[in-house]
Amino acid sequence: MVTTLTEPSVPEAAVVALQRGNMIEAIKIVRMDHGLGLKESKDVVDAYVRRNPELRQSLEEKSSEAGRRLGLWLALLVGAGLVVWLVLGTR
Repeated sequence: MVTTLTEPSVPEAAVVALQRGNMIEAIKIVRMDHGLGLKESKDVVDAYVRRNPELRQSLEEKSSEAGRRLGLWLALLVGAGLVVWLVLGTR
């Protein structure tokens, strides 16, 4: 007799987290729901995202947007630090 392993289902709460762009939260939900380890839970979520191209595209767009926001914040922080350094350095 040959047995096939089936992949655990992705809980609705994890799907909602993915739709919001929160992959880490989705992995946590799968871990709690199925009692899996971190790698196994990530594999389940990754497989779900691969099977849903529209979700994958949405996650990529949100990740790209987050990267741009982070870059902007870093540039502002560096600029503010430079201004403070120039002001304090001239005293």
